[in-house]
Amino acid sequence: MVENIQWHSRLFSLRVEATLAPFAAGQFTKLALEHEGQRTTRAYSFVNSPEQPIHEFYYITVEQGSLSPQLAQLKPGDPVLVAQQPTGFFTLNEVPDAKSLWLLSTGTAIGPYLSMLQTANLVDRFEKIVLVHCVRQHQDLSYRAEIEALVDKFKSRLVYVPIVTREPNSKMLSTRIPAAITSGQLANYAQVALTPEESQVMICGNPEMVKATQQLLLSLGFSKNLRRTPGNITVENYW
Repeated sequence: MVENIQWHSRLFSLRVEATLAPFAAGQFTKLALEHEGQRTTRAYSFVNSPEQPIHEFYYITVEQGSLSPQLAQLKPGDPVLVAQQPTGFFTLNEVPDAKSLWLLSTGTAIGPYLSMLQTANLVDRFEKIVLVHCVRQHQDLSYRAEIEALVDKFKSRLVYVPIVTREPNSKMLSTRIPAAITSGQLANYAQVALTPEESQVMICGNPEMVKATQQLLLSLGFSKNLRRTPGNITVENYW
């Protein structure tokens, strides 16, 4: 383990050096620790792009969790097991072209999108990209410097929309993602149309948000994106 970044008391980013099979941005692998002959394993998505040599994983500690509290205690040089073969289908290669790409996330599920946005050429297929990060408190809005650098890189093509639901702020949205879509606040804030004709939507986060947002979009005329029948909704439950 190279570094264990602590954003606040429960939020961390683990950086490790490991030789892995090639992966696509949006995929995940498994981290594991061994203690007294017992191995505890959990899946985590990559935050780094495939081109970067240090692998980064964004996680929150879960009280009484079997692995995350132990990961939080790791110091540089401590061993951590990393599965060599990444996997997963939540990648831009699975998403059809469109005028706009919406990346909707809650909590640590912003990680796969940061990997995508750092990957050369993948996002060039979209005129506008909207990165939405919904959290409970302002302190949960991690990776701000990295996001600001990406906004500067992509200029007007990338729009960052932070949402804080439990600490209202006049400069940010404070309602959950499905409600922000229904009211039109999300599209208005981003100044980007969210329509079946122009948009691809990727949804990653807690299962409740993923389910509610997908059902809402289906009711608005969007369709699930499947290999056999391409659509415009691509989802990933983050736990």
